[in-house]
Amino acid sequence: MGTGTGKVAVVTGASRGVGKGVALALGEEGWTVYLTGRGPLEGNARLLRSAEEVTARGGTGVPVACDHRDDDQIAAVFDRVDAERGRVDLLVNNVWAGPDYDKAAEPYWRRPLGDWDSLIGVGLRAHFVASVAATARMVERNSGLIVNISSFGTRRHLHSVLYGVSKAALDKMTADMAVELGDHDVTVLSLWLGLVQTESVLAKGVDTIAGFPIALAETPEFEGRVIAALAADPKVRARSGQTLISAETAVEYGVTERDGRVPASHRTAFGGGPVFPAP
Repeated sequence: MGTGTGKVAVVTGASRGVGKGVALALGEEGWTVYLTGRGPLEGNARLLRSAEEVTARGGTGVPVACDHRDDDQIAAVFDRVDAERGRVDLLVNNVWAGPDYDKAAEPYWRRPLGDWDSLIGVGLRAHFVASVAATARMVERNSGLIVNISSFGTRRHLHSVLYGVSKAALDKMTADMAVELGDHDVTVLSLWLGLVQTESVLAKGVDTIAGFPIALAETPEFEGRVIAALAADPKVRARSGQTLISAETAVEYGVTERDGRVPASHRTAFGGGPVFPAP
């Protein structure tokens, strides 16, 4: 493929869930989207189907097999984007690998130490590695947006100790990256999602999770429309380093679910007050 003239995004962990929803929403806006996942890339593989749906929505979906535990494979994703498109305008750090949360009630001292490798190794380190690769290219063009998918787990215990550690560190990483990007027109944001109607959540067959009704939860594509609105905002640079709440940001930009519903922010349920970093 030759160098494209449209906007180019890399969305990590996009074979399903939030990542897929973000990729589909960007596709509807005409983006070229590189969707990463572990693969495979043959037959009726989930990652292939997700990329095909991006294309069907009006964008260009490009599936890329990537094990985000491997720094070299992450770097290769951006080398490929360079070779094929010559630019990267948006990175959405979404890839995540968690332990079995059917056993989430187990306290940290009874959990396997391998939880660190998934929640910190993939849930934090992989975001940093991808951000390094994307930022180097964005700084050269003096343009770009990085969105880190974070969580209210920064504020209050949610799921596990290491889950909160990874999300709090991700928000701090966002804030400090913005400081070092101060002389460049590159924006980095963290985005706190509410409960999301992912495939795994819907498969639980329950009506509520932690007191939140699943029927009123955010959809994966809602998150994508919020990110698309941020990417289209010519003044987004002023928000660099901030942590935003997707439901509240949606109100600012007039983003709704397809049925017109506006999901409620979970800010109050998680203690109210400012997000990270506090003003």
